[in-house]
Amino acid sequence: MTTDNPNRKWFTLFAMCFALFMIMLDNTIVNVALPTIQRELNATPANLEWTVNAYVLSFASLILLGGKLGDRFGRKRMFIVGLALFTVFSVACALATSDTQLIIARALQGIGAAIMNPLSLSILVNAFPRPQIPVAIGIWAGISGLGIAVGPIAGGFLVEHYGWASVFWVNAPVGVIAAIVCLMAVDESRDPSTTRLDAVGTVLVTGGLFALTFGLIKTNEHSWFSAYIVGLLAAGVVAIIAWIVWELRVDQPMVPLGFFKIRQFAVANAVAVLVGVALFGSLFFVTLYFQNVKGYSAVDAGLRSMPMTLMIMFVAPLAGRLNQKVGPRIPMTFGMGLTAVGMFGLTQIDEASRYARIWPLFTCLGAGIAMAMPALSGAAMSAVDPRKSGVASGVLNSSRQVGGAIGIAVMGSVVAAISASDWKTHVASLPTALQAKAAGLEQLVVGGQGALVGRIAGEPAHAAASKAFVNGMHGAFWAGAALCLIASALSAFGLPQHAPVEQAITPALVD
Repeated sequence: MTTDNPNRKWFTLFAMCFALFMIMLDNTIVNVALPTIQRELNATPANLEWTVNAYVLSFASLILLGGKLGDRFGRKRMFIVGLALFTVFSVACALATSDTQLIIARALQGIGAAIMNPLSLSILVNAFPRPQIPVAIGIWAGISGLGIAVGPIAGGFLVEHYGWASVFWVNAPVGVIAAIVCLMAVDESRDPSTTRLDAVGTVLVTGGLFALTFGLIKTNEHSWFSAYIVGLLAAGVVAIIAWIVWELRVDQPMVPLGFFKIRQFAVANAVAVLVGVALFGSLFFVTLYFQNVKGYSAVDAGLRSMPMTLMIMFVAPLAGRLNQKVGPRIPMTFGMGLTAVGMFGLTQIDEASRYARIWPLFTCLGAGIAMAMPALSGAAMSAVDPRKSGVASGVLNSSRQVGGAIGIAVMGSVVAAISASDWKTHVASLPTALQAKAAGLEQLVVGGQGALVGRIAGEPAHAAASKAFVNGMHGAFWAGAALCLIASALSAFGLPQHAPVEQAITPALVD
C-alpha cells in the first residue's frame, strides 16, 4: 500500500463501500419492481422469477473465479472491470423491452457483481494495516446493511414515480462515482505467486456451483426427489468432488485447499454456510408476511424492516472495533446466539400480531447479525496470507451465497410442507361441494396470499390460509434458530482463543 497519503486507505474504504452499497441495494430494490415489470413486459410467472434467479445463478457460480482473477491480474483492475460490467448491464436492464432481454441483462449484471464482491473485501485487507482490518470490515459490513435497508424504500419510491426501469438506472451514477474514486484512491495489489489460471479447476468448480444453485432454484417447480433435481444436484456434487481431487494434484490450484487446514478459516466458512441457510431461508418469508398477511405496501414493509437493517448499519462498525480488541470468537458466539434469540421470538408471532411485538425482535436480529458478520469476515481473512486474499474472499462469499441458495430452497420446502398440510386439514372440514375448489388454492396459501384466497373462497378461507402460512413460517424460524445456535456453538468451541488481532494474528502462508 502506498504510504504517501495516510488517508488513502480511507478513500479506498469509501470506494469499496460505495460499490458494495450498489450490489446490496440491487439485491433488494429489484424485488419491489417485479409486479410492475410483470405487467409492462407481459412476463410469465416463470420468466419473472428468472429476472431474480438469472442474477443469483451467475453471481453464485462465478464468485470464486472473480476472486482468483483479482489475485492473478490485479485486484484494482479486475474490480473496475466488474464495476463496469455491473454498471453497463444495469443500463441494459433499464433499456430492456422484453422479459427475455431483461433476464439476459440480469445474468450479465450478476457476472459483474461476482467479480466485485470478493475483491471489495480483498482490496480492504491489502489497504489497511493488520490491526485496523476488523474496524474496516465492520464499516464495510455496516454499509451493506444500509444498502439492504434503503432498497425496498427507494425501490417503492422510484417505481411509483419513475417506473420500473429507474431501479436499474440508479446504478449508473453510483457506478461512475465508485469508478472515479477507485481509480484515484485504490492501489493495485495481486498475488505474485499466481502466474497462471487453473483452467480445469475453474471449469469444474464453476460447473459444480452452477449445477447445485440451478438445482436448488428448480426445487420450486420440481420435487426434491424427482430425477431432474436429483440429477442436477448429483452432477454438482460430482463436479465439486472432481474439482477437489484436481486441486490436490495441480501445482497452482484455483483454491489452495490448505486453507481448510487452518481451523479459523474452516470454522468461519462453516458458520458462513449456516448463516446463509438460516438468514436467507428464514427472513425471506418476513417480506411475504408483511405484504401478503399484514397487507403492507412494499414501501411500508421496507420501513418496518428498518430496525433490523439500521442495527446492522450502526452496530457493525462497533463490532469491528470489538473484534480488533478481543478477536472473533466472542463476537461470533454472542452474535449468533443473539440472532437465534430473535429467530425464536419470531416463532411466537401470528397473523394478528401488532408491529410493536415484532420490531424488538428485528432489533435483536440486527444486533446479532451485526456482531457476527464482521467477525466472521475478519476471522477468515486474517487467517490466510494476504497475497491470497482475493480467492480467500471468494471462498467465503461463495460459502454464504451457496448457503443462501440452499436456505431458500430448503426453508421454502419446510414452509410449503407445513402450510399445505394445515390447509388440507381446513379443506377436509369444508362441505364436499367446496373441497375441490379450495384444494386448488394450495399454491396461493403457500405464498401467503390469504387475501386472494378469501376473495375466491370466502372470508373463513382467508383466515385459514393466513394461519396456515404463518404456521409454515414458524417452521422456517424454528429451523433458522436451531442453525444459529449451532453456528454459535461452532464459533465458541471451534475458533481458537487468542489475544487481540494486532498481537496474535500471524498470517498462515498457504501456497
